[in-house]
Amino acid sequence: MRKYLFGTGIIGAVTSGFSLLQELRGAERFTWRTALAWLSWGITLALAIGAIVDTRRATRGVLVADDSPVHGKENKLAKKRLRS
Repeated sequence: MRKYLFGTGIIGAVTSGFSLLQELRGAERFTWRTALAWLSWGITLALAIGAIVDTRRATRGVLVADDSPVHGKENKLAKKRLRS
């Protein structure tokens, strides 16, 4: 489970979330730019979680969607899982 939680996508989403929270605590008003930043953060987090789910499914031998970054690597990941 560590390899999923400490992936670069999740780490990047968490650090950008912290910077957005610090900005929210400041005296700045909530503007449309801030709303877009939060929307962007939400999309980034959803994509990172989706990549983790797809990788986990692929290592278990389940087929993943065609638009997944691990599509076509299911057999390789499943073999790697069986070796470890």
